[in-house]
Amino acid sequence: MNIQGWRWWLLVGLLSPLLLPLAIHTRRTALRLAPAAGPVRGLARPQYAGQPLRLLMLGESTVVGVGVSCLQQGLVGQLAEELAVRHRRPVAWWALGENGITAEQACQRLLPQVEVDGLDWVVLVFGVNDCTHLTGLRRWRSALCSLAAGLQARSGSLVLTGVPPLQHFSALPWLMRWLLGARAQQLDAQLQQVAAGCGAQYVPLRPRLAAGYLALDGYHPSSMGYRDWAQALADAISR
Repeated sequence: MNIQGWRWWLLVGLLSPLLLPLAIHTRRTALRLAPAAGPVRGLARPQYAGQPLRLLMLGESTVVGVGVSCLQQGLVGQLAEELAVRHRRPVAWWALGENGITAEQACQRLLPQVEVDGLDWVVLVFGVNDCTHLTGLRRWRSALCSLAAGLQARSGSLVLTGVPPLQHFSALPWLMRWLLGARAQQLDAQLQQVAAGCGAQYVPLRPRLAAGYLALDGYHPSSMGYRDWAQALADAISR
């Protein structure tokens, strides 16, 4: 569904008498899952020969593994595993994320923590919180550009993964899914432009919608969902 920015805001304004109680009810009743337990750094396939390749994943709740019990089952751990198998090298991974963070907040709180160079891949994962926080398109684009500028010199490959399709999040009432799904498409279009403008790689997110691919909260991926996402990312990165 393609709704232009000003039309989307108009719809939000017109539907606000319905949206506000829905949002309050959803916030009160939603199942809240914690980030995955365990260390935020790890090594995939240490038995392989050679110096480890280095992967940094930076972003929101999916980076810190909300929806699974440990980061090895999350997006970063499963992506590191997929890349290690494809390149026949160990992959040292680092998950630098925060539950609920927006791209603009990440510029202030996460980006200053990245003090290493020589990373083989940096993967940025943002969009859901910027949708739910109603971030303006200009601020969203500016934050992405700042993140890209701060990270590109530290990495051989900067990857921007697509904004998750909120229209398929079963935890949300249908009206919120519809509107936030449309907003996710707008943010994703801006993300694609930023990636093209700075020479980064954009990888669209096309998750499977079958049962078992979402966690119990109906909002985050399950281990199967993260594996599917990681495989798609690894396929694109390794081409």
